[in-house]
Amino acid sequence: MNLGFWGENVLHDGIYEQLISKGLERELEKSDKYRLTEPIDTAEASKVLAKYVATVVERGMENLKDQGADLQEQVALANHLIDAILERTKEADFAALSVAERAEQLLALFDRKNSILALDEKAQLVRPETSIAQSSLFTGAVHEPQMYSELKKEIVSSNRIDILVSFIKWSGLRLMMDELKHFTENGGELRFITTSYMGATDVKAIEELRKLSNTQIKVSYNTKITRLHAKAYIFYRDSGFTTAYVGSSNISNAALTSGLEWNTKITKQDLPETIAKVAATFEFYWNDKEFEYYDEGQKERLSRALQAEKYSGEQPTEVYTMDIQPYSYQQEILDKLEAERTIRGYTRNLVVAATGTGKTVISALDYRRFRKQNPGKPCRLLFVAHREEILKQSLYTFRAVLKDANFGELFVGNHKPDSIDHLFLSIQTFSSQAFTEKTSEDFYDYIVVDEFHHAAAKSYQSLLAYYQPKILLGLTATPERMDGKNILAYLSNRIAAEIRLPEAIDRKLLCPFQYFGVTDSVDLDDLKWAAGGYDKTALSNIYSMSGYVAKQRANLILSSMLNYVTDINDVKGLGFCVTVEHAEFMSRFFNEHGIPSLALTGKSPEEERRSAGSALVSGKLRFLFVVDIYNEGVDIPEINTVMFLRPTESLTIFLQQLGRGLRLAEGKECLTVLDFIGQANKKYNFEDKFAALLSNSGQSVAREIKNGFVSAPKGCYIQLERQAAKYILENIRASYGNTAGLVARIASFEEDSGLALNLANFLRYYHLDPRSLYKFASFSRLSVRAGVRDEFAEPLEEILTKAMAKFAVVDSRRWIQFILKLLENLPTLQVEEFSALERRMFRMFYMTIWGKAFDEESREALAEKLTALAESPAMVRELQELLRYRYDQIDFIDEPVDLGFDCPLDLHCSYSRDQILVAMDFLKPATVREGVKWLPEQKLDVFFVTLNKSDKDYSPTTMYNDYSINETLFHWQSQSTTGEQSATGQRYIHHKERGSRILLFVREFKSDRISNTAAAYTYLGTANYVKHEGSKPMNITWRLDAPIPAKYLRKTNKLVVG
Repeated sequence: MNLGFWGENVLHDGIYEQLISKGLERELEKSDKYRLTEPIDTAEASKVLAKYVATVVERGMENLKDQGADLQEQVALANHLIDAILERTKEADFAALSVAERAEQLLALFDRKNSILALDEKAQLVRPETSIAQSSLFTGAVHEPQMYSELKKEIVSSNRIDILVSFIKWSGLRLMMDELKHFTENGGELRFITTSYMGATDVKAIEELRKLSNTQIKVSYNTKITRLHAKAYIFYRDSGFTTAYVGSSNISNAALTSGLEWNTKITKQDLPETIAKVAATFEFYWNDKEFEYYDEGQKERLSRALQAEKYSGEQPTEVYTMDIQPYSYQQEILDKLEAERTIRGYTRNLVVAATGTGKTVISALDYRRFRKQNPGKPCRLLFVAHREEILKQSLYTFRAVLKDANFGELFVGNHKPDSIDHLFLSIQTFSSQAFTEKTSEDFYDYIVVDEFHHAAAKSYQSLLAYYQPKILLGLTATPERMDGKNILAYLSNRIAAEIRLPEAIDRKLLCPFQYFGVTDSVDLDDLKWAAGGYDKTALSNIYSMSGYVAKQRANLILSSMLNYVTDINDVKGLGFCVTVEHAEFMSRFFNEHGIPSLALTGKSPEEERRSAGSALVSGKLRFLFVVDIYNEGVDIPEINTVMFLRPTESLTIFLQQLGRGLRLAEGKECLTVLDFIGQANKKYNFEDKFAALLSNSGQSVAREIKNGFVSAPKGCYIQLERQAAKYILENIRASYGNTAGLVARIASFEEDSGLALNLANFLRYYHLDPRSLYKFASFSRLSVRAGVRDEFAEPLEEILTKAMAKFAVVDSRRWIQFILKLLENLPTLQVEEFSALERRMFRMFYMTIWGKAFDEESREALAEKLTALAESPAMVRELQELLRYRYDQIDFIDEPVDLGFDCPLDLHCSYSRDQILVAMDFLKPATVREGVKWLPEQKLDVFFVTLNKSDKDYSPTTMYNDYSINETLFHWQSQSTTGEQSATGQRYIHHKERGSRILLFVREFKSDRISNTAAAYTYLGTANYVKHEGSKPMNITWRLDAPIPAKYLRKTNKLVVG
């Protein structure tokens, strides 16, 4: 570490992460150079300061040595510093940390009994050649120990070993087999994770490992998705001197002895956070369903998987015996579907997902759940699609999910069914067979309609109008039809769930993209804007008929495309245009410049439309210019370049169009996206567009642009040209980033959207989080400023506006219903008649508005405040609207948690710390400063867990203290003063026997990034002690009684990859 200003050190220009010393401060004051500083992050302060002090102390020791001081004088200096810490902290334990006078290091400690040491005290103790306290790098250099010989020594000096490699060769394993055998026979625990990747693993190696005692092996057979490339060897020691090797060496002779391999040896002593992450990540993989236990009965399966990988890269076909479990993104959709049905009673549901993301699997998993919920009933299924290929594939998927090779029958083309109970039927057959006449309207319990965007067609209409199933599930990639017909009318007028693009890309279901935002030369700022979008004719005229301007723009498009693509001869491109004239103009322009292109429109002859796809794939054509993807049916997985040549107001259409290029295809590395971004109308929504391209991010789009889009999905890249970025940032600032932007949108809302102006419609139409609105003012006040409602003056306007941001995250059905009822009956409210449960709910409500428990108020003060509430009708109405909107947003099923008393807190709902504490009868929440609170009367240990304690998005210092290992296991670190033998530590360990409960409340960040207030906690319910490591602090693993829902797992599990 550079100590800032030390002696003659010169400060060079560049980036730093340097603590500012007094000397450095003086130097900076003398300099007129630009400098960027920020306060030390409180969560990282102890680490940053200790590291700095350690460097100063090391310099001081060197200085003493240079002055001729002996070792004792250096020890004296060290003890002097420890004494200062003891004096400051008053913590007696520090006294024992003074360095002993003999100034020695302990290198080993063993029991003499049952050991060679009993006969020969000088017997050679095996330990690694390299330090177990300092990290180092192995590169295969001549002078350093061989990697395999060092691993052998690590093995025999460990208590527990975890190994993670892509493949295991017998040639590498046999080099250390004796040591592993000795290690496991003497009680050492060994865990191995590997894969069938590329068929490289030797079955013999796995079999030999299986025969070892105390050994567990897990294998991933799904290498298409898992693609485990990591190599790690972790050696745990009870002494605290844990080491790990992370690098490029798999277990093979070449990798361990002679290859050009790099491996870093990390030690717990100097990189504790890195070791914590290595250990946590291994634990996460170990508990991931992707990795399956290997035992004697698996040998045949492993052999087949390895053969399949080796020769064709195909997965072995044993689908009817494997248990198909949903991935987390699929589980999230299943949870949302269940919530739609249970909470809102909507049984006609639409799932939106890009082509290729496994929509059919979701329908099969949902049907499997439906069967479980209806045991002993026929659960008749009708699956409708418009192509035979889709029906065959879907039948195969259902059979795999249900583990029944005889399930279902096809009724399409030449296929005739023997039974119609579980039927996979084409819409053509449905019509030609007059199927409604042959079945009663309630015959089918569960109906799936694939490619639901066809629903507006006549044949689908008769099906949807006739049948009354218990559940109707629509699947589509394209919910918005270009012909303006609304398909949502058949499905409760809402989309039940959708797979976000980033999740599908992270899961490798879609191809990654490289998105380039190119500065457009045309200014659209003054172009006519009506009914929520630009006037299409005016837009088309500028783009294709404005002579010089149109040509200049077409030139820009052509040169940008040539600049960004790798090789024009490999391009299979799609350009999205505003009208037919625009598409024809672009096609003409590209052809004139030697790039074979075709405009494909609704006017194009059928034959031309059919042959266009194959011409593009074969290379005869380089580009298709299209207007309306729905009517043109452009479905070509090989497309590798997409150009947006017009602003797309509808987010759904933008994603549909992008999705056309994201299909996986052989040899397709990624999709190149060129989006031409010009000066836009203030109402044009850039924010949604970019938010939809980013993995779950708490950051605003403006911050993402400034930080270089760090939340882009894995393998993706987003780059904006300088001027394009400036246009977008100005637009975002002018639209939602200030009061004026919101007021302007409210003023023209009914004209732009065609909807009645109210809070719920406004939030839905603009995809706004209510918290981003309440940062500025209430919706009622903004509406007054927009001139769309009359002026009002109410006593509680200011207080209620502040409280709205807290109510904007409420998601407990019980509590919302209670508050709505309370607000309706304000004039006749009798608080003294409330039940114990209602008192607690009312206390939470009162605390949220007035910041104190109502029990602490005098009768007069309470009456006065409730009167003021009743005298603020506009604000009360807005609060009711907000709560109804929140109720409508709930996408999980909450339920009460049994705590031995009537507690109003519901599982997986979000609450502020104050709301949580007053709900448990602790009336002075402001006095709680720590993240733990013991409530002796209720026998509850309440944990308030902030996963990311630092203000940064990524802080390796604190990120691996608290996190979920999987949906039921949670790793938690106690306060640093809690020892395993202390009363608190013992209460945690023995809580079950002592009859106390552990409650977990978790949030991702300290402050809410939208409202800039303290973030709410999500209630994960009760937890039970599993095990712990260490003391002061204790690292405890808890098992939750209720699994964490998929929608939260991404946040609680810091180790999820993709």
